[in-house]
Amino acid sequence: MKRTDILYGDGAYSVGGRDLGELQAEITRGVADGGYWLKVNHGEGGLQEAYLLLTSGTPVALIPIPGDDSAG
Repeated sequence: MKRTDILYGDGAYSVGGRDLGELQAEITRGVADGGYWLKVNHGEGGLQEAYLLLTSGTPVALIPIPGDDSAG
């Protein structure tokens, strides 16, 4: 997996090098515990670290962006 794009509120973010299923499970556990701060990247080119607060009822979309596994 190259990266997962994340839509949250009016913003677009991303997480790199993480398995989609593991990311979904982590978010599900965090929300079940009452809330969770997800570390993400914000911006293009020069990425900036950001944190999204995920709670029950927070709309968020995860969009997997596959990488080219044949590239070494």
